[in-house]
Amino acid sequence: MRFDLITIFPEFFSGPLDHGIVRRAREANLVQIHVQDLREFTHDRHRTVDDRPFGGGEGMVLKPDPLFAAVESLLGHGVGDAAQPVPRDPKTAIILLSAAGKLFTQETARRYAQLDRIIFICGRYEGVDERVAEHLATEELSIGDYVLSGGELPAAMILDAVTRLLPGALGNEASSLNESFSAPADPAAADAVGARPAVPSAPGLLLDFPHYTRPAEFRGWSVPEILIGGNHAEVAKWRRAAALEKTRRNRPDLLLPGSR
Repeated sequence: MRFDLITIFPEFFSGPLDHGIVRRAREANLVQIHVQDLREFTHDRHRTVDDRPFGGGEGMVLKPDPLFAAVESLLGHGVGDAAQPVPRDPKTAIILLSAAGKLFTQETARRYAQLDRIIFICGRYEGVDERVAEHLATEELSIGDYVLSGGELPAAMILDAVTRLLPGALGNEASSLNESFSAPADPAAADAVGARPAVPSAPGLLLDFPHYTRPAEFRGWSVPEILIGGNHAEVAKWRRAAALEKTRRNRPDLLLPGSR
């Protein structure tokens, strides 16, 4: 998997991508990460990437020409124009990070993990020329209902979420199956140690079940006795019920109406 990050702040990524699972995936050649300075695709001495919005209004808008040029340079070919658009490679995603985009979810991450390449366009200022969203990006994504200063943080978060789903990125492949926003497990796996319990009638997406470790008692708070007893079937039932209760408490919107 190759990731390309187009940004006016290339130094932003020198820290977040040098630790943990992403670093190990890079060292194992599971992923290649390339950071592209957008200003290299400008043609004036001020390296201008933005301009005032048509129709007036606050702020500045990222210009389409350097963004198209940056993506085409990375792809190694043009993307066409209004008269003759060029077909896209279905194994490559060009993502515009934007507060106005579709919400990024774990299901989106799973879909992206099947691709060969992702190019991130990190927005800045008041926004990005809409022609980038409509005719260059294959998808416009947001990470939540709030506004950030730019697309660099969302890009790093999505890169991390996708990388950990790639085969070999995690020490235990089951880790990505038994966590928040995962689909209910197959019934045959219900008795497996540590497996997400099977859900006969799925209530929707569930958050992860609560986790405990030693000591068994800490400042008067004890680990649920059922987790210590060694009965894997009972542990699976408890975890399913605890995950459902936590989802009802923290994210009821994930549940089907009859399960809230």
